[in-house]
Amino acid sequence: MIRNPDAPDLNKDPSMAPTLPVPPRARLTDGAAALGIALTPSQIDRMFAFLELLARWNRTYNLTAVRDPDEQLSRHLLDSLAIRPFLFGDTVLDLGTGAGLPGLPLALCDPDRRYCLLDGSGKKIRFVRQAVMEFGLTQVEAVHSRIESYRPGRKFSTIVTRAVAEIAEIQLLAAPLLDRPGRLLIMKGRYPHDELRNPALSDLNLTVHPLCVPFLEGDRHLIEIRCE
Repeated sequence: MIRNPDAPDLNKDPSMAPTLPVPPRARLTDGAAALGIALTPSQIDRMFAFLELLARWNRTYNLTAVRDPDEQLSRHLLDSLAIRPFLFGDTVLDLGTGAGLPGLPLALCDPDRRYCLLDGSGKKIRFVRQAVMEFGLTQVEAVHSRIESYRPGRKFSTIVTRAVAEIAEIQLLAAPLLDRPGRLLIMKGRYPHDELRNPALSDLNLTVHPLCVPFLEGDRHLIEIRCE
């Protein structure tokens, strides 16, 4: 074979070698490691089993608009795991969990905390209950209820939510359920300049944390409200 003299020599310049796609398991392992989380092989297996279960239910119930497997890995799994370092105490309420996010990925790698996953959609809570049963998540409770009518008779060390409403509204609804000391964690995309101007937030111990979620494009921020 006659070689084109103008073509780059890949043997002499490794940087010109074609980039091989990273397998999904390696992407999840590397992404979690970048977040400071070392996943076991069993946890990785269950993470992907969760995505497979979600894909099957999605065909009938349309639980989430994210269908691409690579995007699910970043938007569902790694985005959820990104807030793990901010969890406080041993009880977590996932407010408006939807298809179990971020609660289920967190619970899959965090067996020592008790989780309550709350949502007003019956079909979504049925999915969450199926996942809890299939993965043997005995520390997870799925509750079908709206936050306005939820009366658990207990409080939670941490309350998390993926931007189901504006910050001030979430804080008002979550306050009666948050223990002292406790943390309210609100996941957002872009920096919420307008929401943070609300006078109702002025006296709160509030911090905005920029998040770097591996393989996920776009801004991600976590609003942390501490209740001491």
